[in-house]
Amino acid sequence: MACATHLVLIPSYNSGVRLAATVAGALRHWQPVWVVIDGSDDGSDAGLCAAPGLRIIRRAQNGGKGAAVLQGLDAAAAAGFSHVLVMDADGQHPADEIAGFMAASVENPGAMILGRPVFDASAPLVRRLGRRISNLLVRWETAADIGDALFGFRVYPVAELRAVMQASRHMRGYDFDTEAVVRLCWRGVAVLNRAAAVRYFTQCEGGVSHFCYVRDNLRLAAMHLRLAGPALLRPFRRLWK
Repeated sequence: MACATHLVLIPSYNSGVRLAATVAGALRHWQPVWVVIDGSDDGSDAGLCAAPGLRIIRRAQNGGKGAAVLQGLDAAAAAGFSHVLVMDADGQHPADEIAGFMAASVENPGAMILGRPVFDASAPLVRRLGRRISNLLVRWETAADIGDALFGFRVYPVAELRAVMQASRHMRGYDFDTEAVVRLCWRGVAVLNRAAAVRYFTQCEGGVSHFCYVRDNLRLAAMHLRLAGPALLRPFRRLWK
């Protein structure tokens, strides 16, 4: 399926052997698909072949997921696209759900369509427990029905997401998914949750994870501390107005 307003955006950093299959799966269900190679040096992008509907954007240095997404957003805006579906490059996200998410976005262009993960037995228990805490914090920070704050399979309005990212020096790394949702909610962007299956691949299956439990959880904790102040002040700001 092709669309003049919506594209699939896949940021990738050293995604291993699953990148080519992820891109091919996305292309089977949607065109165009853009891949932002974020300074990869593992050769994973060498497996990407020229195909109709595929565009590859290469960054000289690794800047983080959010930085790669922002570069893709800038290019998408310049090309006249209004929405992007962001999905991970490691094969965890369901390509067969792309069309359904895009249809929901076309029907609700002012909203962000958030994937709500449906886990199977491959999901590590520690990941599932940790995201429950993050989800509770985000629901408090936004007072919105956020199905999941960390699942990166989402459709965003390009103009709104660019605006919140350009106004902040944050949201360039692993904090992108969570903080983007919070700030878009604060901006008044509506939320629609939609279930999507998620699969975690083992190393033997070609799975790659750059998540560091200590480092990245500390970064998420710092992010929530940074957001807590504005969240506490928002009710008073509304009263003042």
